Amino acid sequence: MGYILQFVIGGTVMVLASLLSKSKYLFLSGVITLLPIMTLINISLQMKNMSFIDFRMTQKNAVFGAFGAVILISTIFLLTNWLKPFHAIIGAVAIYTLYMIGCMWFLSQETSI
Repeated sequence: MGYILQFVIGGTVMVLASLLSKSKYLFLSGVITLLPIMTLINISLQMKNMSFIDFRMTQKNAVFGAFGAVILISTIFLLTNWLKPFHAIIGAVAIYTLYMIGCMWFLSQETSI
């Protein structure tokens, strides 16, 4: 039941994000606008269903994931100034993949100490 509730909340937030945005890039700016609301709802659901240790690990992963999303979106934006959109997306995904591999390595080093 919890997954269905999370799906409905997430879908509702995404629909509201696209409806409330008045930008040329309707979906992207709407997601950026309402992402903090979805994050707060997700955190409250996680706190109810996780142990303290699991929540802390999820919190660390969320921080790395949030920076990863910023890196992906900003890299696509910057690369489209110099490259065709398809090539900009491929380059940004490659940079994002390297970032996530680095995060996995960092987290594995931290837990083995």
